[in-house]
Amino acid sequence: MTENVLERYFRLKEHGTTVHREVVAGLVTFMTMAYIIVVNPAILEAAGMPFGPAMVATILSAIFGTVIMGLYANRPFAIAPYMGENAFVAYTVVGVLGYSWQTALGAVFISGVLLTLLTLTKWRSIMTEAVPNNLKISFAVGIGFFITFIGLVNSGIVVLGTATAPVHVGAFNTAPVALAVFGVLLIAALMIRKVKGAILVGILATAIIAFLTGIAAPPQAIFSMPPDVSAVFLQLDVLGALTWGFFAVILTMFTMDFLDTMGTLIGASAKAGFLDENGNLPEIEKPFLADGLATMFGAVAGTTTTGTFVESAAGIEAGGRTGLTAIVVAALFALGLFFSPLFAAIPAAATGPALIIVGLLMMAPIRELNFQDYAEIIPAFAVIVMMSFTYNIGVGLCAGFVLFPLFKIVQGKMEDVKPAAWVLFALCLLFFIFYPY
Repeated sequence: MTENVLERYFRLKEHGTTVHREVVAGLVTFMTMAYIIVVNPAILEAAGMPFGPAMVATILSAIFGTVIMGLYANRPFAIAPYMGENAFVAYTVVGVLGYSWQTALGAVFISGVLLTLLTLTKWRSIMTEAVPNNLKISFAVGIGFFITFIGLVNSGIVVLGTATAPVHVGAFNTAPVALAVFGVLLIAALMIRKVKGAILVGILATAIIAFLTGIAAPPQAIFSMPPDVSAVFLQLDVLGALTWGFFAVILTMFTMDFLDTMGTLIGASAKAGFLDENGNLPEIEKPFLADGLATMFGAVAGTTTTGTFVESAAGIEAGGRTGLTAIVVAALFALGLFFSPLFAAIPAAATGPALIIVGLLMMAPIRELNFQDYAEIIPAFAVIVMMSFTYNIGVGLCAGFVLFPLFKIVQGKMEDVKPAAWVLFALCLLFFIFYPY
């Protein structure tokens, strides 16, 4: 009975999936992004926000946005507070510029309102459809590199180096890094053997080894009551953010969220086979609206910019194709309110390998890029490398949107640039000019 209801609502057969596959995909997505439950509030602590309430706000915003994504958009994408944007608020807006976290949340809310209005007026979709195909391909490839880099850094396989060599190989002779390498090899071997749920099996197996060997501390508790959220709930200062001095902050937040979500949706959709013959995502307004509303709700709840997570690609690789995947993720986040010690115990040595492998799989569209047309390939290359090497999806996308029209002018093919692409050019140019470096 329940399966029939799920089939009718999410149209599982139409999307070539099953309840079991969607549940596994939801588990994989959640496992690869569950770190946000503790990492986001840990970063926001640097802005003066209390850890416990910020953790609850993180989970509530993830549940809210992901449920909308699942029930309304029927897409297998998970929503949660963005990494990068949280650090921007904690270390730049509060730490360097000296604003309060309440005012920063006000700016987050304003950016969410702008995103929602752009979605409702269809301008967000128009600008997305104006993106040339080479850049859309580069989104998927760039996000693949970016996810791999995140996995390498989180698991310690790659570490900070020196001024002359900014990154360095991790200590392979230490147990956590050796276990992470084992996790990569295990997932790869399972995939070669075509084991179903290879990524999830790899995460769980690596985590169990970490607990049994003492490489990672097992959870000290399974269950805990969620802290009181009132210290951050409804504490945003919208009026304080409506000042000229805050213009650069709002512009940066808006642009990063707009482009991060656009890039993630197109990149992940390319992997899932959701894009039409023109490289566009049908009914993209629905996931866009989920993103805008989640950002507004997140600011009210007490957390920073919220949007579609690149880790959703892990669930897509595991077979997730409908909103049921998202609903499973939301349900697991709800459990996270009460089982956060358990979820927080999963070590990066277990989740990092999954991200590395997913990144590899997302790079497949690179073969569709035209390397003979420099006006096409150079902007795409800028997207790919700037995403990874600046650790920021928005910066990479902006680089591509600025370079593409300029090189088309140089090439003498300005007619290839759609009018809405010039809006993206102007927005990204302003982003680079006003970004509080």
